[in-house]
Amino acid sequence: MSDPDRLSSYDYELPPELIADRPLPQRDASRLLVLDRVSGGIRHQTFRDFPSYLRPHDLLVLNETRVIPAKLTGYRTVTGGRWEGLFLGLTTDGHWRLIGQTRGKLQPGETITLTPAAHSQESDASLPITLLSRSEGGEWTASINRAGDHLTLLAEFGTVPLPPYIERETPSDEDRERYQTTYALTPGAVAAPTAGLHFTPEILDQCRSQGAVIAKVTLHVGLGTFRPVAVDNLSEHHMHYEWCELPQVTVDAIDKCRNAGGRVVAVGTTTVRTLESAAAMGPLAPYTGETNLFIRPPYEFQIVDALLTNFHLPKSTLLVLLAAFAGRDRVLAAYQAAIEKRYRFYSYGDAMFVSNEGIANRE
Repeated sequence: MSDPDRLSSYDYELPPELIADRPLPQRDASRLLVLDRVSGGIRHQTFRDFPSYLRPHDLLVLNETRVIPAKLTGYRTVTGGRWEGLFLGLTTDGHWRLIGQTRGKLQPGETITLTPAAHSQESDASLPITLLSRSEGGEWTASINRAGDHLTLLAEFGTVPLPPYIERETPSDEDRERYQTTYALTPGAVAAPTAGLHFTPEILDQCRSQGAVIAKVTLHVGLGTFRPVAVDNLSEHHMHYEWCELPQVTVDAIDKCRNAGGRVVAVGTTTVRTLESAAAMGPLAPYTGETNLFIRPPYEFQIVDALLTNFHLPKSTLLVLLAAFAGRDRVLAAYQAAIEKRYRFYSYGDAMFVSNEGIANRE
């Protein structure tokens, strides 16, 4: 019998050809697997069917974070060796937080010269940065040797940080558009909240036509979401902190939804973590700050009633969260059904809606 505290209990085999390395021509053309979290029943639909699963007074909660061009390339000024890195955010005193890789061992005080992105109009520009200190987790703090807002500099020197399983050296124009939700607003994420990639303005209008209300939260996706788990005992895994915000208007919408008998439908695991992080602090109230909440069985959800999500990597914190919501055996059975039906997996892949839909039999 599998142990829910072991990462190895959340493994499955995926044929490599089912990894979606490019988006479909139309956002809402993805398939949708509907899973009953109580019975384990499964239904195969398309994403355009999603609005029909919403009910009057349901609250659809979206993560409006915006992916920034956080992937950086450059060279070590001393050796000329190539360096690749990822911008993670700013320190309280305005320095850049980075992770990176290169041949050899970097030293505090060393300079990395960033080169402009392929799409940048300033093709002859360069940006020297000085490494200041390195944490035990491998994160560097760096000073930037040029004036300018970090978002402006990233737009010039950064590119879309596609996941490593998308084996594309340089993001395309299509990636810059499609690895972003249509409602993305607040810049700060280094990865997309991928469950939201399927939505078009027309689909959102159809959700409203079903009587659902739409509300927003923000969680800037960072290392806490996508860094691999390095231990098998899940109790020993510590999530990296990520910044999130639950505004008053969304708290009010949740209260109204509850009073009217509606469901809180979270779009994506990052939305789940934002809502549940705020709820863990006591009576639900607005929250702005960091969270390192790791949701794993037997977590008791306080806010979320239904979840729209994508298909996640084996042995990932995202899959563990989904198992906590719907049950490990039901989730892995649904994944196997998706594999048999040749669903597309991961960021650019198909979607899954998990709720209590009264589905008695698999189709």
